[in-house]
Amino acid sequence: MADSVPVRCPTCRRENAFTPPTFPCACGAPLTMPVLRGGVPVEIVHRTWQASWVEVRCEVCGRQDEWPAPESGCACGTVVRVPVVPAPVPPEPTFPSLGAPTPKPAPAQAADPPRAILRPAFRPVTIRTARDCVTAAEQYLKWLGFADVARTQERTASGVDLRGTGVVAQVDPTTRSTKLREIECVWLNGLNDSAIAVFFSLAGYARDARARADELHIPLYVMDLTGTPQPVNDPADELIRYGATGR
Repeated sequence: MADSVPVRCPTCRRENAFTPPTFPCACGAPLTMPVLRGGVPVEIVHRTWQASWVEVRCEVCGRQDEWPAPESGCACGTVVRVPVVPAPVPPEPTFPSLGAPTPKPAPAQAADPPRAILRPAFRPVTIRTARDCVTAAEQYLKWLGFADVARTQERTASGVDLRGTGVVAQVDPTTRSTKLREIECVWLNGLNDSAIAVFFSLAGYARDARARADELHIPLYVMDLTGTPQPVNDPADELIRYGATGR
C-alpha cells in the first residue's frame, strides 16, 4: 500500500493525510500515482476532461499513459486535485554531422504479426428481452475465444455484465444511445482486472462515447434483434480478426 502524504486544504488550511491511488499498468505491474511532495493542490471548481487526467510513466515497463488525476476531499467540503511528478519528456533525436558517414542499421528481425483466426459462423441468439442481449454477448465473446466468460451473479454498480479470463464486458439493452460515462466505466473495470474491456449496445453510441472508445482502444459492437453483434470501430474489427489470442 502506498504511503500517505500530507495535503493542505487551500480553503480552511487543514492538513489532511492522502494516500495516492494505485492502478494496474497494461504490463501487470501496480502503478502508484507519483504525488509531488510539496506541490500545491488546486481546488476543483469546474471539472474539465483534460484536467481530470495526468500522464504518468510506469517504472517497470516504461509505458507512458494517461491516468485519472488524484483528488482529495477535505472535511470542509473542498475537493482538490493533487499534483503529480511530471512525466519525463523524451529526448530529442540527434542527427549526425554532414561530414560523418551515416552508419547502416543492422537488419531488424521482423516480429511475426498475429494471424487471423478462422472460425465457424457465429450462431446468433434472437433478442426479445434485455436478458437475451446479455446471452447473445456472452455467446459472441465465447465465439471470439474467451471460453470461460460468464454472466456476473449480480450486476454491480459499475455495470459489468460479463467476466472471463482477460475480458470484461458491459451490455446496454436500452433504446437510448450509450453515453460517454458508461464507456469510461467499463474501461476502468478493464484496468482493474488487467483485461480487455468490450461494450455491446442495442441502440448505438453517442458521438463523444464513440470517440473516447476509439482513443482507449475499446471494441464497440451494436446488436440487432437477430442477436448478431456488428463491429462499429477498428478495435472491434481487430478483435474479430485475431480473437482472444491476439490480445
